[in-house]
Amino acid sequence: MNIVQKTLMRVPEVTLLFWIIKVLSTTVGETGADYLAFDLGFGMPSVTIAMSIIMSILLILQFTQFKRYVPANYWSIVVLMSILGTLITDILVDIMGVSLVHLSIIFTIMMLAGFYVWYQSEKTLSIHSIDTGKREAYYWLVILLAFSLGTGVGDLISEHFAMGYDAALILFSGLIASIALAYYIFKIDAVLAFWLAYVLTRPLGASLGDFLIQPVDQGGIGLDMLIVNLVFLTCILSMVTHLTIQHNKIQTVLSD
Repeated sequence: MNIVQKTLMRVPEVTLLFWIIKVLSTTVGETGADYLAFDLGFGMPSVTIAMSIIMSILLILQFTQFKRYVPANYWSIVVLMSILGTLITDILVDIMGVSLVHLSIIFTIMMLAGFYVWYQSEKTLSIHSIDTGKREAYYWLVILLAFSLGTGVGDLISEHFAMGYDAALILFSGLIASIALAYYIFKIDAVLAFWLAYVLTRPLGASLGDFLIQPVDQGGIGLDMLIVNLVFLTCILSMVTHLTIQHNKIQTVLSD
């Protein structure tokens, strides 16, 4: 992809830094949702409404003003969508009584349906083709469904099937490593490999978040939730700042 094509994209280039920020964001989605809803006492419905409003504002800016990849806006949406995905799942399970098994099946079907509609409309699911508002809309819809699904699957494996957070963390890490191996060694389809890894990073992040903050007697290591959120958010901010500086340099080169 040349420098001009990169500036037309509405999503970031897939690099190692992309995956690192993605995992950190999904972890914050798990721990941040719990901190806001329970530790600060705002409750899941109120936090869900607040996150939805803020995320909607950022999405409106993205579709009406930016219409391109802006690192700070993009990753802010990812973090908020990760928190929202966690809250949606928790509300359905904890308040509405939907089982984790049924929830995982429902969100899997919905996500696959989203991919199907996207492909039927655009004839591609490649992240490198997201250069229009319509394609970006499909992208964000699928990601929200993937985040909600990932939260449910992470809880299903670690809690419902009682594997524990550490075992779930190892499981999802192993699956992602297997996908990377299949892509680099066996040359499986790049688009398929990307989306498989992308979906799995959500339960990976959720399992990591739970492993870090849950008490020792419940299978975690009992770290302070506020500290975990602050450390992860600081890391995300630092890396997004780096990406913004790089992005601005590219824009400067093009303007010259």
